[in-house]
Amino acid sequence: MQRRDFLGFSIAAGLSMAGLAGCSKSGPLAFGIHPWIGYEPLYLAEEFGWMPKSVVLRSGSSSRDSMDGLLSGELGGAALTLDETIRVWSQGAELVVVAVADVSAGADVLVVRPHIEELADLRGQRIAVELSGVSGILLLKILEVAGLARDDIVTVDLPVNQHSAAWSRGEIDASVGYEPTVSAIEREGGFRLFDSSEMPETIFDVLVVTRDTADRNPGAVRDLVAAHFAGLRHLVRSMHDAIYRVANRQGVLPENVKSALGTVMLPDLAANQRYLAASGRVESMARSLSRLMVNEGLISSTPDFQHLCDPAFLPRRNT
Repeated sequence: MQRRDFLGFSIAAGLSMAGLAGCSKSGPLAFGIHPWIGYEPLYLAEEFGWMPKSVVLRSGSSSRDSMDGLLSGELGGAALTLDETIRVWSQGAELVVVAVADVSAGADVLVVRPHIEELADLRGQRIAVELSGVSGILLLKILEVAGLARDDIVTVDLPVNQHSAAWSRGEIDASVGYEPTVSAIEREGGFRLFDSSEMPETIFDVLVVTRDTADRNPGAVRDLVAAHFAGLRHLVRSMHDAIYRVANRQGVLPENVKSALGTVMLPDLAANQRYLAASGRVESMARSLSRLMVNEGLISSTPDFQHLCDPAFLPRRNT
């Protein structure tokens, strides 16, 4: 199960998957998206008709659909986590970050058995983690904080939606994951020892486009980013309405949406400008993550991030 599945609750809304050129200057920008609370501004923009015809959302069930589409050339852009962006770049598709959709602020969690009282107690323990997803990145950062190496723990590589069953069978001592798995394990005696709120501005969800799309179809990229901020304004200014729209579309309870919103920070225009600045937080974190991923064998080489972020596509001012 990939990280950004709207906290595991639902499948993608049925937007058109017809063959559309991903980066044709004359055609619309085909943008990959999947259910996740940080991407809801784009879904809201599409629902309200604020998405210009220069952009078509192509919805999938997980980030894997978007990553595959970028690598095949079927998509000109997608909503991904920063580590997923690095993975795609390392496989040959140069990407540009044009906006930060959200920053994890508690959405990613380490749940442990009661005998594990502090991070140092993870030594020798069986920890379930999805190494190919963002939970793998959180585990690596946790080990850094704890002063432990991968060899100091027993890594159990499992999709996050299988962690609860493994916990019930007594096969693991800890889980690195997110909702609804975290709550399921807590109901069986686990407790939260660490979450992403203790690592500010580390786990980013971003809107990316291919370098070719940025160069050949910049107008569509600006339209995409403007639509994101239009949806974000509605989410912030009319939160009650937005929560019920999201809940209805995803088939979940409004309280689930409220809970999800409480675990992320949705950066405004000013925050985006800071994040995307040259040598800003996104670029510095991408370099740090890529080195970590190379060291752990998650990617073969560090991408050459000369111009990872481009704030030129952001709106000039809030409207």
